[in-house]
Amino acid sequence: GRARTDRLGRLGLSAAKIKTLKHLAREIRAQRLNLDVLAEEDADAAHHTLIALPGIGPWTADVYLLFCLGHGDAWPAGDLAVQEAIKIGLGLQARPTEKQMAPLAEPWRPLRGAAAHLWWSYYRAVKKREGVLAGSN
Repeated sequence: GRARTDRLGRLGLSAAKIKTLKHLAREIRAQRLNLDVLAEEDADAAHHTLIALPGIGPWTADVYLLFCLGHGDAWPAGDLAVQEAIKIGLGLQARPTEKQMAPLAEPWRPLRGAAAHLWWSYYRAVKKREGVLAGSN
């Protein structure tokens, strides 16, 4: 109801986020969306199920699959840190686009989620190293 919406707003949620959360709650309550089933589905199918929901974009879907459902093959193609890490790690001229990320990750199936975690760790290590270098000049 209205009071709950007000309360959610006070928690700092935007009107768009509140609308998305309410839609998700309705889908789950009506058993049209089963989050346990999503964790077992093919990562690409689970991704498409989530992005079909209003207010859920590709990055949100992939990060949810990875961190909340622990999906081993979720691939966050739109994540800037993973893109940047791959650019540095693979010696690419430019940061790969979201579209270019899919073929790059193909060899890592069905463990693209594990690969994403490794790329995030690599990104943190490289940035820390670059930060130290920048600071020592």
